[in-house]
This record gives sequence, structure tokens and C-alpha cells, in this order.
Amino acid sequence: MSLHRTPSPTELTIVAPRRDVITHLREIVSYRELLFSLVRKELKVRYKHSTLGLLWSMIQPLFLLLIYSVVFSVLGGGIPRLGIWIMSGLLVWTLVSTSVTTAVQSITANGALVGKVRFPRAVLPTATVGAALIHFVLQFSAFALVLLVVRQPVDWAYMWLIPFAIAALVLFLVALGMMVAAMNVYARDTQHLLDMLILGWFWLTPIVFTYGLFLKYLARHDLPDWLPMLNPITPAVTVVQRAIYGKASVNGTSVLPDESVMWYLRNTAVLALVAVVMMYVALRVFDRAEVNMAESL
Repeated sequence: MSLHRTPSPTELTIVAPRRDVITHLREIVSYRELLFSLVRKELKVRYKHSTLGLLWSMIQPLFLLLIYSVVFSVLGGGIPRLGIWIMSGLLVWTLVSTSVTTAVQSITANGALVGKVRFPRAVLPTATVGAALIHFVLQFSAFALVLLVVRQPVDWAYMWLIPFAIAALVLFLVALGMMVAAMNVYARDTQHLLDMLILGWFWLTPIVFTYGLFLKYLARHDLPDWLPMLNPITPAVTVVQRAIYGKASVNGTSVLPDESVMWYLRNTAVLALVAVVMMYVALRVFDRAEVNMAESL
């Protein structure tokens, strides 16, 4: 007796789409109107029934700046203009944490839409990163007003690097968002694990402590000084800190490396390269994971 069975004509065979990366990108771009609509939806839902709406995005960094300045002045943080230092890095970190924590649930939270409408699902995590970027721009604008009021001397030789660093970081976050969103469809514990990882990631980024202090610790233990740059957020954070805060020192230790523009530009270029590779991998992974998403939801 033959062990082979001829498939019934009524059986449904699901074949994974074999899109290459360029085709996948073009498909996402072709749905840009849907992408913009989802970004607007993210913004509206966040401040639904709120009187001030998006103004809260601008009020929050001002409040945090006040709190950090007062608390650390009482505790004696040791870093001059500590509030400016922390906010320079914290604004970038808020972009990172908001993007990742909203992207991970972007598909599972839109299960009805995924199951009924045909569109590239990668648009969903991309939209959450887009909304987080708009919040960052608003918060950075409010921070810029504070810098004008307190007459913070920014370094214009480094300011032009900020848009490039943020653009590279956003590309990295879109790729990471796609990956964690796809993982969360099939393993719902992903979002809970990510909450813990985000906390640890924050303390590995030179925001509360200085980059110079990190280098001093590495030198004391005979470790290479490039280790901090393994954290993909560090290049973007240090660019913003160098442009806005400058190069002060604490107890003889430089807050930031006294390096040229090219050093920061090189780090930004490495981040951009990592982001491009991540995007390629993310699109390939997402393309395969997308096949049975509707059924899994």
C-alpha cells in the first residue's frame, strides 16, 4: 500500500511570499498614505480626550529638566549643568524606548486590521517609530527653547551631525521594530522580556553617567576603549551630547572624548551601516514571518 497521499483539490496550500528586499521596500513606500494615516492615528490615540494634546510632548522634557536639575543639585551630582547633560541624552533615549516598546505590540494590537485588509504588515511597526520621531522633534524643540533661555553655549561645529545621527538611529529602530513586532506575534512573552532588556539597555548607555567615566573604568580593567560603541545607541547619544553640552570635565575626567568632528562622524557612519544591515535582515525575517500572521493572531 502506498504511503503517499494526493492532496485534495479543496485543500489550501500557503506559500511564503518570495519578495526580495527591494520589492519589499517598494511595497512599503507604495503604501505611504496608509503609513502617514497610521502615524496620525498613533498620535491621536496617545492624547485622546486631552486638552493640550501634542503640547504634552513639549511639556514633559521641560518638567524632567526641572526635576533632574533640582534633585541632582541637592544630591551633588558633580557634573556642571547636570540637567542639560542628562536631557541631551535622555531625549534620544526616549525616542529609542518609545519606538521599541510601541513597535513590539504594533501588529498584535491591530489584529483585526491584519486579518481583514491586505497591506504590507511592516507598515505597522514603521508607523510607531514615525510617531515616536514626531514626539522627539517636539521635545527637542522645547529643549532648544530652554537652551536659548539659559544661554547654553552649543557647539555649532558639531550641530550639523545631529540630523544624520538621528536619521541613522531611526533606520536602526525601524529595523529593530520590525523584528520584535514579528517575534511578538508568535511569542507574546517578547514584549515582557523587552521591558526588562530596555531597562538594562538604558544603564549601558552614557546618559546618567558620562562617557569619559566609562572609558576610565575600561582603562582601569585593561579593556579596549571601543567597547561602548558596541551599543548602537551610544553614537547618536554622544553626538547630541557633544553638540549641545560640550566637553566639560569632572575631577579631571573629560565628560566626553576630546575628539574631532571626524571621530563622531565615523561613529555615525558605523551606526548607519549597522542600520542598513539590520534593515536588510529585518525585511528578510519579516517577509517570512508575515505569511501566517493573520492565522496566529
